[in-house]
Parts: sequence; C-alpha cells; structure tokens
Amino acid sequence: MHIHKFERFWIKLSFVVIAFFIATVVYGFVVMDLKVIGASETLDPQNLGGTPFDNPGVREVTKNGVTEYEVYVQTIQFAFIPGTSEPITVPANAKVTFYITSPDVLHGFEVAGTNLNTMTIPGQVARFTTIFPEPASYGIVCNEYCGPAHHVMEGKINVVPQSEFDENYLVQ
Repeated sequence: MHIHKFERFWIKLSFVVIAFFIATVVYGFVVMDLKVIGASETLDPQNLGGTPFDNPGVREVTKNGVTEYEVYVQTIQFAFIPGTSEPITVPANAKVTFYITSPDVLHGFEVAGTNLNTMTIPGQVARFTTIFPEPASYGIVCNEYCGPAHHVMEGKINVVPQSEFDENYLVQ
C-alpha cells in the first residue's frame, strides 16, 4: 500500500503532537507535583446538622497568627444561603475561603465579573480561596441548570472595608 509523502508527514506530525501532550501532562504531575482539583470533603447532603453548613455564613479564623475568613454557603433550589435574601459580606483585602455545598441538586456558583466559579454537587464540598482587593459588590449566579426557576437563582457578595466588617457583619 502506498501512502503519499504529505499524508505520511501529517500522520507523523500527529503522533509527535500527541506524544508531546502526554509528556506535558506526565511532567506536570510527576515533576511539578500538580494535582487534580476535586471535592475537599464529602458529607450527607440530607443531614447538614452538626456541620458548619447548619448555620451558613462568614466566620473569622486565625491561622498562624493571621486572620482569615471562611464563608459557608448552601446552594438550594433556587437560592444561595446566604447570598440571595441577605448578601454575603466579606472584608476587602483579606484572604477568604468559600466552602459551598448543595443538599438537593447540582448547582453552579459563579461570582460575576471574576474568575471565581465552581460546581456544587450534593454530598460534596467545593472550596476555593480568594482575596477581594477593594470594596465592591459582585453578583452570584447559578450557571448549572438546577430546575424550572434556575434563571432567577442569583445572589450578591458585598466587599466592605475591614473596619466596617468588624463592626457589623461577623457571624458568631
């Protein structure tokens, strides 16, 4: 069987490109110790009692003498708790880690205008950390279809100065 020289060239080039992609992935995982992002923990979605999601909100934590904040959010059909009826309020220029779960169906949690975006799966806890550099307001939207009222599932994050946050917004 005769293969034209140009076809042979493109076949060889395809194998080289595939080998390069495989080598890149192996290099990243072996040499650079990259990890696949997954759920940080699992829980029973029907029983959130006894977990921080039983009383969702913003909490102040001290790690190695540095004050950071943790935000626990439930995504339910068709609201963010907190976020929809009351905005999530966090201080500007502080490290904030979001922990998000769903007790009912698959949801999305996207902070509009940023690159903060995760999927919330019942029984799993999604986690991401960010710093909002200055006071502002951000919208939260569900970007995974979750039912007939999905299009109205929205919320808000208010980023306020640290002094205002300390006086008014910390959950005890």
